[in-house]
Amino acid sequence: MDWSTGLLGFAAGFLISVTTAPVGVSGAVFLLPVQVSVLGVPSPAVTPTNLLYNVVAGPGALLRHWRAGRLGGPLTRLLIAGTVPGVVIGAVIRVFAVPGPHVFRLLVAALLLPLGLWLWLRTVRPAPPSTLAPPSSRATTSLALAVGVAGGIYGIGGGSLLGPILVGRGTPVAAVAPAALASTFVTSIVGAATYALLSLAATGDVAPDWLLGLSCGAGGLLGGYLGAHLQPHLPETALRLLLGTLATGVGALYAVQILR
Repeated sequence: MDWSTGLLGFAAGFLISVTTAPVGVSGAVFLLPVQVSVLGVPSPAVTPTNLLYNVVAGPGALLRHWRAGRLGGPLTRLLIAGTVPGVVIGAVIRVFAVPGPHVFRLLVAALLLPLGLWLWLRTVRPAPPSTLAPPSSRATTSLALAVGVAGGIYGIGGGSLLGPILVGRGTPVAAVAPAALASTFVTSIVGAATYALLSLAATGDVAPDWLLGLSCGAGGLLGGYLGAHLQPHLPETALRLLLGTLATGVGALYAVQILR
């Protein structure tokens, strides 16, 4: 990796995380196409490289949430309980089954496009309070498990999937954001370690691109801290619309890639 690639990775990590951190998204789902199409990271090494980005970038936003007293709580524990075993399962699937990126793009587009539009609609035209019951503990953990598997396969943090669903079901963004970021951080540590172990038994580009992952993560570290600092100053409606826009944007991005 030359210095220009590292600088580009740093800038990408910073710009993505400062935008996504206020709504509990690490930004890895946006960084994935940048790493593949712009930075040229091979598959499946792009997945652990993305997880490495989450590990390095995560403490920035988490430190800010911890200082503000917003970190921890039952939602964080439920998400971690689901995503941690899920990411191990996903890593094994990615290395030995190697599902194609086309299937992933199709699933993400099919999920996030309607989810983002639904969240926009729910924000502009709020449903009656009685219909906005947050999901049960079992449903939350099951959702986190599924997201963890996806994160292990494709190297996304999961906040881009968990956030819109939980917020759309009535959980405040202020509660979802730190919980989703904490879950992403812990899960990414486990996922990156799993890939490092699997690289000893598998052939091909399985280990992460350490220098690039660190460069992107350093940008995400600063951007995440700044984004988490901005979150309390943004109204709930603006945060919900931002989350809906991010979900719709990611879904549209992958839909365009499918149609090419």
